[in-house]
Amino acid sequence: MTRLPLFPLGTVLFPGLLLPLHVFEDRYRALVRDLVDAPEEARGFGVVAIREGREVGDGGIRSLHPVGCLADLRQVEPRPDGRFDIVATGARRFRIDSVDATSRPYLQAEIEYLDEPDGDAADGLARTVAVLWGAYRQALTGKSPEDADELPDEPVVLSYLVAAATILDLSDKQRLLEEPDTTSRLRRELSILRREAIVLRLLPSLPAVELTRAAVSPN
Repeated sequence: MTRLPLFPLGTVLFPGLLLPLHVFEDRYRALVRDLVDAPEEARGFGVVAIREGREVGDGGIRSLHPVGCLADLRQVEPRPDGRFDIVATGARRFRIDSVDATSRPYLQAEIEYLDEPDGDAADGLARTVAVLWGAYRQALTGKSPEDADELPDEPVVLSYLVAAATILDLSDKQRLLEEPDTTSRLRRELSILRREAIVLRLLPSLPAVELTRAAVSPN
């Protein structure tokens, strides 16, 4: 087990993705100060999605999802009033074993890092997901599906990029983060992209509320 400071958010962080944050609450200012004072190799914190509650305010967080992602602190810009603008990078998934809410102003957890096995069919699924992702992006942006050739070759990297870039609600993204291996994640993404293709074909007839499924973080 490893002890890790937690930064709960109303979003999901995936390995390899950048996370810019504006840190304004006192407890998370303390977290950033502690990280800055730590050795460079220990400047990591856990980003975990909130299952019940909200990001800001006392008592706002009632429960957390069990799987999160280690974020390595890469850049810190202090402001004169004590706030911080930071940039972190998603590194490794972890599962929470227990949470300590009393030792520091912010939450800490005993966590176990999760492996990243490929599974039994990652390469073939990755090629199919890349094609569907190209069609999905074309439907949203007008870019050619041929741009899918620019996607990473490694199935695990592709799986996290698609998970992060597809417009989904938090529950879908959390399930993708929790998948036990790359094959399982790509299979779920295949199903999601097929579902989203149907939604996009029907888009002109959908009410506007369907376009706002992704939550926005105040941080």
